[in-house]
Amino acid sequence: MSESGSGLVLDDTKGTSSFGGRRVKSHDLCKRCGNRAFHKQHKQCASCGYPKAKIRSYGWSIKAKRRKTTGTGRMRYLKEVPARFKGGFRENGVAVRAKKPKAKATGKDKEA
Repeated sequence: MSESGSGLVLDDTKGTSSFGGRRVKSHDLCKRCGNRAFHKQHKQCASCGYPKAKIRSYGWSIKAKRRKTTGTGRMRYLKEVPARFKGGFRENGVAVRAKKPKAKATGKDKEA
């Protein structure tokens, strides 16, 4: 607040009351990450970098990398890979039956 020469108090607000008029949204939902970080004018997501091919991540924010890395989501494809690896990545076939090793004949069996 500032005072004029006549003793009146003028309202030079730049705080709380100024924030009431903020109705324009600069960011919208992103198609790729779903966050409200897609800048309407820049046409680029502030969170994932869409429409660029590479996902946005920086070394100076290790925590952000940890939040977004592989294993933090559903992993619809990757969680099945270890099981497929065990079977040798076989497809469209029936699993080969494991054959039991034949018992070796002992010396007593040969005599009888």
